[in-house]
Amino acid sequence: MSIISTDISKAVALLTNEELVAIPTETVYGLAGNIYSEKAIKAIFETKKRPFFNPLIVHIPSINLLSDIVDYIPEKAQQLADAFWPGPITLVLKKKAIIPDMITAGKDTVAVRIPNHPTTLALLKQLPFPLAAPSANPFSSISPTCAQHVEDYFKDSIKMVLDGGVCESGIESTIIGFINDEPVIYRLGSTPIEAIEAVVGKIEIKNKKEVAPDAPGMLERHYAPKTKTVLTTQLLETINKYNGKRVGVITFQSEINDSAIDAQMALSKTGDLVEAASNLYQILHQLDKMQLDVIIAEKLPNYGLGKSVNDRLSRATKA
Repeated sequence: MSIISTDISKAVALLTNEELVAIPTETVYGLAGNIYSEKAIKAIFETKKRPFFNPLIVHIPSINLLSDIVDYIPEKAQQLADAFWPGPITLVLKKKAIIPDMITAGKDTVAVRIPNHPTTLALLKQLPFPLAAPSANPFSSISPTCAQHVEDYFKDSIKMVLDGGVCESGIESTIIGFINDEPVIYRLGSTPIEAIEAVVGKIEIKNKKEVAPDAPGMLERHYAPKTKTVLTTQLLETINKYNGKRVGVITFQSEINDSAIDAQMALSKTGDLVEAASNLYQILHQLDKMQLDVIIAEKLPNYGLGKSVNDRLSRATKA
Protein backbone atom coordinates (compact mmCIF):
# COMPACT_ATOMS: atom_id res chain seq x y z
CA MET A 1 0.00 0.00 0.00
CA SER A 2 1.32 3.42 -0.97
CA ILE A 3 2.33 5.90 1.74
CA ILE A 4 1.89 8.85 -0.69
CA SER A 5 -1.01 11.18 0.21
CA THR A 6 -2.16 14.78 -0.32
CA ASP A 7 -3.90 14.91 3.08
CA ILE A 8 -2.35 17.82 5.01
CA SER A 9 -4.47 17.10 8.12
CA LYS A 10 -3.02 13.58 8.26
CA ALA A 11 0.50 15.06 8.04
CA VAL A 12 -0.32 17.47 10.89
CA ALA A 13 -1.54 14.58 13.07
CA LEU A 14 1.54 12.44 12.41
CA LEU A 15 4.02 15.29 13.00
CA THR A 16 2.20 16.32 16.20
CA ASN A 17 2.56 12.70 17.34
CA GLU A 18 6.37 12.94 16.86
CA GLU A 19 6.31 10.86 13.65
CA LEU A 20 8.20 11.71 10.45
CA VAL A 21 6.52 12.90 7.25
CA ALA A 22 8.27 13.53 3.94
CA ILE A 23 7.30 16.98 2.65
CA PRO A 24 7.59 18.71 -0.73
CA THR A 25 9.58 21.90 -1.19
CA GLU A 26 10.55 23.87 -4.27
CA THR A 27 14.05 22.32 -4.05
CA VAL A 28 13.77 18.63 -3.07
CA TYR A 29 11.54 16.55 -0.77
CA GLY A 30 12.49 16.75 2.91
CA LEU A 31 12.21 14.19 5.73
CA ALA A 32 10.45 16.30 8.35
CA GLY A 33 10.02 16.15 12.10
CA ASN A 34 9.20 18.47 15.02
CA ILE A 35 12.42 20.31 15.95
CA TYR A 36 11.52 20.15 19.66
CA SER A 37 10.95 16.37 19.70
CA GLU A 38 14.10 14.40 20.51
CA LYS A 39 12.30 11.24 19.31
CA ALA A 40 11.54 12.79 15.91
CA ILE A 41 14.99 14.29 15.39
CA LYS A 42 16.74 11.03 16.33
CA ALA A 43 14.42 9.25 13.90
CA ILE A 44 15.46 11.60 11.07
CA PHE A 45 19.15 10.78 11.60
CA GLU A 46 18.49 7.05 12.02
CA THR A 47 16.11 6.74 9.04
CA LYS A 48 18.54 8.55 6.75
CA LYS A 49 21.61 6.89 8.33
CA ARG A 50 22.91 10.45 8.54
CA PRO A 51 25.86 11.20 10.84
CA PHE A 52 24.93 13.25 13.90
CA PHE A 53 27.74 15.74 13.18
CA ASN A 54 25.86 16.95 10.08
CA PRO A 55 23.39 19.73 11.08
CA LEU A 56 19.76 19.99 9.91
CA ILE A 57 17.81 22.86 8.33
CA VAL A 58 14.84 24.31 10.24
CA HIS A 59 11.79 25.26 8.13
CA ILE A 60 9.42 28.05 9.21
CA PRO A 61 6.33 29.53 7.48
CA SER A 62 6.97 33.22 8.16
CA ILE A 63 9.84 35.65 8.70
CA ASN A 64 8.00 36.77 11.85
CA LEU A 65 9.03 33.48 13.48
CA LEU A 66 12.75 33.94 12.79
CA SER A 67 13.30 35.78 16.08
CA ASP A 68 11.89 32.76 17.97
CA ILE A 69 14.77 30.66 16.66
CA VAL A 70 17.76 32.98 16.28
CA ASP A 71 19.47 35.40 18.62
CA TYR A 72 20.93 37.82 16.14
CA ILE A 73 20.24 38.76 12.51
CA PRO A 74 23.08 40.59 10.71
CA GLU A 75 21.96 43.41 8.39
CA LYS A 76 22.94 41.45 5.26
CA ALA A 77 21.03 38.40 6.51
CA GLN A 78 17.91 40.54 6.81
CA GLN A 79 18.50 41.85 3.27
CA LEU A 80 18.77 38.29 1.93
CA ALA A 81 15.66 37.15 3.81
CA ASP A 82 13.69 40.12 2.49
CA ALA A 83 14.90 39.47 -1.07
CA PHE A 84 14.59 35.68 -1.30
CA TRP A 85 12.12 34.30 1.26
CA PRO A 86 10.05 32.26 0.72
CA GLY A 87 12.62 30.59 -1.49
CA PRO A 88 15.71 28.41 -1.81
CA ILE A 89 18.07 30.34 0.47
CA THR A 90 19.05 28.98 3.89
CA LEU A 91 20.64 31.34 6.42
CA VAL A 92 22.96 30.06 9.17
CA LEU A 93 22.52 32.35 12.19
CA LYS A 94 23.28 32.42 15.94
CA LYS A 95 20.70 30.18 17.58
CA LYS A 96 18.56 30.72 20.63
CA ALA A 97 19.10 28.31 23.53
CA ILE A 98 15.67 26.74 22.86
CA ILE A 99 16.99 25.12 19.66
CA PRO A 100 18.19 21.59 20.53
CA ASP A 101 21.90 20.87 20.03
CA MET A 102 21.02 17.72 18.06
CA ILE A 103 19.56 19.93 15.29
CA THR A 104 22.73 22.04 15.07
CA ALA A 105 25.33 19.29 15.67
CA GLY A 106 26.32 21.08 18.87
CA LYS A 107 27.10 24.37 17.11
CA ASP A 108 25.88 27.76 18.31
CA THR A 109 24.31 28.45 14.90
CA VAL A 110 21.15 27.14 13.24
CA ALA A 111 20.30 26.83 9.54
CA VAL A 112 16.83 28.18 8.74
CA ARG A 113 14.67 28.90 5.70
CA ILE A 114 11.12 29.51 4.48
CA PRO A 115 10.30 27.02 1.71
CA ASN A 116 8.47 28.31 -1.35
CA HIS A 117 5.92 25.53 -1.76
CA PRO A 118 2.17 26.09 -1.16
CA THR A 119 1.55 22.61 0.32
CA THR A 120 4.36 22.82 2.85
CA LEU A 121 3.64 26.45 3.75
CA ALA A 122 0.04 25.42 4.44
CA LEU A 123 1.31 22.54 6.59
CA LEU A 124 3.77 24.71 8.54
CA LYS A 125 1.06 27.29 9.28
CA GLN A 126 -1.05 24.57 10.93
CA LEU A 127 1.78 23.40 13.23
CA PRO A 128 2.77 25.03 16.54
CA PHE A 129 6.42 24.08 15.91
CA PRO A 130 8.94 24.43 13.06
CA LEU A 131 10.15 21.39 11.11
CA ALA A 132 13.64 20.05 10.62
CA ALA A 133 13.74 18.58 7.12
CA PRO A 134 16.93 17.35 5.46
CA SER A 135 16.49 15.75 2.03
CA ALA A 136 14.30 12.64 2.14
CA ASN A 137 16.93 10.15 0.95
CA PRO A 138 19.42 7.79 2.59
CA PHE A 139 22.57 9.72 3.48
CA SER A 140 24.75 10.52 0.43
CA SER A 141 22.20 9.09 -2.09
CA ILE A 142 20.49 11.05 -4.89
CA SER A 143 18.02 13.60 -3.50
CA PRO A 144 14.31 13.02 -4.24
CA THR A 145 12.40 15.42 -6.48
CA CYS A 146 9.03 13.63 -6.50
CA ALA A 147 6.95 11.68 -3.99
CA GLN A 148 7.69 8.35 -5.71
CA HIS A 149 11.45 8.77 -5.16
CA VAL A 150 10.78 9.06 -1.41
CA GLU A 151 8.44 6.09 -1.30
CA ASP A 152 11.05 4.01 -3.13
CA TYR A 153 13.59 4.91 -0.44
CA PHE A 154 11.48 4.81 2.73
CA LYS A 155 8.17 2.95 2.21
CA ASP A 156 8.98 0.59 5.10
CA SER A 157 10.31 3.17 7.55
CA ILE A 158 7.98 6.21 7.45
CA LYS A 159 4.18 6.48 7.43
CA MET A 160 3.55 9.25 4.91
CA VAL A 161 4.88 11.21 1.95
CA LEU A 162 2.92 14.44 1.51
CA ASP A 163 2.61 14.73 -2.27
CA GLY A 164 3.24 18.18 -3.69
CA GLY A 165 4.15 17.20 -7.23
CA VAL A 166 7.58 17.46 -8.86
CA CYS A 167 9.99 19.91 -7.20
CA GLU A 168 10.39 23.03 -9.31
CA SER A 169 14.03 23.95 -8.58
CA GLY A 170 15.29 20.38 -8.32
CA ILE A 171 18.46 21.01 -6.31
CA GLU A 172 18.88 22.03 -2.68
CA SER A 173 18.82 25.56 -1.31
CA THR A 174 21.87 27.81 -1.32
CA ILE A 175 23.22 27.99 2.25
CA ILE A 176 24.73 31.23 3.51
CA GLY A 177 26.52 31.73 6.82
CA PHE A 178 28.06 34.86 8.33
CA ILE A 179 31.60 35.57 9.49
CA ASN A 180 31.93 38.94 11.22
CA ASP A 181 28.49 39.77 9.77
CA GLU A 182 29.71 39.20 6.20
CA PRO A 183 27.95 36.49 4.15
CA VAL A 184 29.77 33.34 3.07
CA ILE A 185 28.33 30.59 0.84
CA TYR A 186 28.52 27.22 2.61
CA ARG A 187 26.60 25.32 -0.09
CA LEU A 188 25.93 26.24 -3.70
CA GLY A 189 22.29 25.70 -4.57
CA SER A 190 19.11 26.80 -6.32
CA THR A 191 19.73 30.52 -5.90
CA PRO A 192 22.63 31.54 -8.15
CA ILE A 193 25.56 33.50 -6.73
CA GLU A 194 24.96 36.32 -9.18
CA ALA A 195 21.47 36.94 -7.72
CA ILE A 196 22.85 36.91 -4.17
CA GLU A 197 25.70 39.29 -5.02
CA ALA A 198 23.19 41.69 -6.56
CA VAL A 199 21.73 42.07 -3.05
CA VAL A 200 24.77 41.94 -0.71
CA GLY A 201 27.84 42.45 -2.92
CA LYS A 202 30.77 40.10 -3.52
CA ILE A 203 30.53 36.85 -1.56
CA GLU A 204 33.10 34.19 -0.68
CA ILE A 205 32.44 30.49 -1.37
CA LYS A 206 33.50 28.11 1.41
CA ASN A 207 31.54 25.00 0.51
CA LYS A 208 33.62 21.99 1.51
CA LYS A 209 34.32 20.86 5.06
CA GLU A 210 34.56 17.20 6.04
CA VAL A 211 35.05 17.63 9.79
CA ALA A 212 32.31 19.37 11.83
CA PRO A 213 30.69 21.00 8.77
CA ASP A 214 29.16 24.44 9.32
CA ALA A 215 26.07 23.53 7.31
CA PRO A 216 24.43 20.59 5.52
CA GLY A 217 25.74 19.56 2.10
CA MET A 218 29.43 20.35 2.71
CA LEU A 219 30.70 16.77 2.74
CA GLU A 220 32.88 15.70 -0.18
CA ARG A 221 30.72 12.75 -1.31
CA HIS A 222 27.02 13.46 -1.47
CA TYR A 223 24.00 13.32 -3.79
CA ALA A 224 25.48 10.21 -5.41
CA PRO A 225 24.02 7.42 -7.58
CA LYS A 226 24.95 3.81 -6.82
CA THR A 227 26.40 3.66 -10.35
CA LYS A 228 29.99 4.89 -10.79
CA THR A 229 29.75 8.49 -12.02
CA VAL A 230 32.35 10.58 -13.87
CA LEU A 231 32.29 14.35 -14.53
CA THR A 232 34.20 15.53 -17.60
CA THR A 233 34.76 18.36 -20.06
CA GLN A 234 35.88 15.80 -22.69
CA LEU A 235 32.84 13.61 -23.30
CA LEU A 236 34.03 11.62 -26.32
CA GLU A 237 37.47 10.87 -24.85
CA THR A 238 35.90 9.75 -21.58
CA ILE A 239 33.34 7.52 -23.34
CA ASN A 240 36.21 5.84 -25.22
CA LYS A 241 37.88 4.94 -21.89
CA TYR A 242 34.88 2.75 -21.07
CA ASN A 243 34.84 0.80 -24.33
CA GLY A 244 32.86 -2.44 -23.92
CA LYS A 245 31.07 -1.17 -20.78
CA ARG A 246 27.43 -0.18 -20.42
CA VAL A 247 27.68 3.60 -20.59
CA GLY A 248 25.09 6.24 -19.68
CA VAL A 249 25.68 9.86 -20.62
CA ILE A 250 24.30 13.12 -19.25
CA THR A 251 24.82 16.04 -21.62
CA PHE A 252 24.03 19.67 -20.96
CA GLN A 253 22.19 20.35 -24.20
CA SER A 254 22.80 18.31 -27.34
CA GLU A 255 22.95 14.54 -27.58
CA ILE A 256 25.98 12.69 -28.95
CA ASN A 257 25.85 10.21 -31.80
CA ASP A 258 28.06 7.38 -30.54
CA SER A 259 27.25 3.66 -30.70
CA ALA A 260 29.18 3.08 -27.43
CA ILE A 261 26.43 4.89 -25.49
CA ASP A 262 23.67 2.69 -24.02
CA ALA A 263 21.55 5.54 -22.65
CA GLN A 264 21.80 9.31 -22.74
CA MET A 265 19.77 12.27 -21.51
CA ALA A 266 20.16 16.02 -21.95
CA LEU A 267 19.62 18.27 -18.92
CA SER A 268 18.17 21.04 -21.11
CA LYS A 269 17.76 20.82 -24.87
CA THR A 270 17.45 24.62 -24.98
CA GLY A 271 20.62 25.19 -22.93
CA ASP A 272 18.66 26.67 -20.00
CA LEU A 273 20.66 26.36 -16.76
CA VAL A 274 17.52 26.67 -14.59
CA GLU A 275 15.91 23.75 -16.46
CA ALA A 276 19.16 21.79 -16.25
CA ALA A 277 19.23 22.15 -12.45
CA SER A 278 15.57 21.19 -12.21
CA ASN A 279 16.14 17.99 -14.23
CA LEU A 280 19.44 16.85 -12.67
CA TYR A 281 18.28 14.49 -9.91
CA GLN A 282 15.37 13.09 -11.95
CA ILE A 283 17.82 12.11 -14.70
CA LEU A 284 20.32 10.65 -12.21
CA HIS A 285 17.52 8.54 -10.68
CA GLN A 286 16.52 7.24 -14.13
CA LEU A 287 20.04 6.34 -15.23
CA ASP A 288 20.85 4.78 -11.85
CA LYS A 289 18.08 2.20 -12.42
CA MET A 290 19.44 1.02 -15.80
CA GLN A 291 22.20 -1.35 -14.59
CA LEU A 292 24.89 0.75 -16.28
CA ASP A 293 28.59 0.33 -15.54
CA VAL A 294 29.22 4.07 -15.57
CA ILE A 295 27.38 7.39 -15.86
CA ILE A 296 29.44 10.05 -17.67
CA ALA A 297 28.25 13.63 -17.08
CA GLU A 298 29.25 16.67 -19.09
CA LYS A 299 30.42 19.65 -17.05
CA LEU A 300 28.12 22.66 -17.46
CA PRO A 301 29.17 26.28 -18.05
CA ASN A 302 30.54 27.35 -14.66
CA TYR A 303 28.28 30.33 -13.91
CA GLY A 304 24.74 30.82 -12.59
CA LEU A 305 23.07 27.53 -11.73
CA GLY A 306 25.68 25.73 -13.87
CA LYS A 307 28.06 26.25 -10.95
CA SER A 308 25.57 24.57 -8.58
CA VAL A 309 24.95 21.63 -10.93
CA ASN A 310 28.71 21.14 -11.35
CA ASP A 311 29.04 21.15 -7.55
CA ARG A 312 26.44 18.38 -7.21
CA LEU A 313 27.97 16.30 -10.00
CA SER A 314 31.48 16.67 -8.58
CA ARG A 315 30.25 15.34 -5.20
CA ALA A 316 28.42 12.48 -6.93
CA THR A 317 31.67 11.41 -8.59
CA LYS A 318 33.76 11.16 -5.40
CA ALA A 319 34.55 7.50 -4.66
